[in-house]
Amino acid sequence: MRQEEIWDVETAERYDTPGRGVFAPEVVGPAVDRLAALAEGGRALEFAIGTGRIAVPLAERGVPVTGIELSRPMLDQLRKKAAIPVVAGDMATATAPGRFSLVYLVYNTISNLLAQDEQVECFRNAARHLDPGGRFVIELGVPELRRLPPGQDALVFRAEPGYFGVDTYDTVRQHLVSNHVTFAEGREARLSRCPQRYIWPAELDLMGRLAGFELESRHADWAGAEFTTESRSHVSVYRLPDR
Repeated sequence: MRQEEIWDVETAERYDTPGRGVFAPEVVGPAVDRLAALAEGGRALEFAIGTGRIAVPLAERGVPVTGIELSRPMLDQLRKKAAIPVVAGDMATATAPGRFSLVYLVYNTISNLLAQDEQVECFRNAARHLDPGGRFVIELGVPELRRLPPGQDALVFRAEPGYFGVDTYDTVRQHLVSNHVTFAEGREARLSRCPQRYIWPAELDLMGRLAGFELESRHADWAGAEFTTESRSHVSVYRLPDR
């Protein structure tokens, strides 16, 4: 399944959940605070800007934001909310005009690129857009393979009334598919699926080095909590040399 097929009109219209889930103030606020500080008064470019969950409040903070987005329906939803300039295209290859002090990629989105070469090209594309000394910020989950039962390839990551989510793993190709099932009291249920290529933190660092970056910092969340072996996600900041 191609990403264009996943992020279709129906998904784009259902994506925004104002005030709750990933749109909750306690989720969005720390990310916007950190990104605004890392931009250091310069321009920011968001890869896979989506409907503007982070870009819109970041722009409202006074940071000039540009985006790149592959999904036309997601872009249409963004344009209903804000006049942020966006280039339609793939985050690994598309080019936005000008130079930036910050490029960022949130909420596991680099995993939507299903080949290692494409993920490396995403780093290189970030480097092409940045001024010397500029930063590339990635928010990404840590693969939860330690939780997989021996001999099994599926893991329930959330179960609550009306919803459960299951990840299925292909450990040979480093692929997983997140399966989201929503249902009410009747017999019918709605299934959506999102294929991803998971990346280990050390592999991500190597991708950065191949593109000329150095790892500047890594924390477990946007608020700066320490990253440990038990952390389920990380916010990693890569920086180009000043020269």
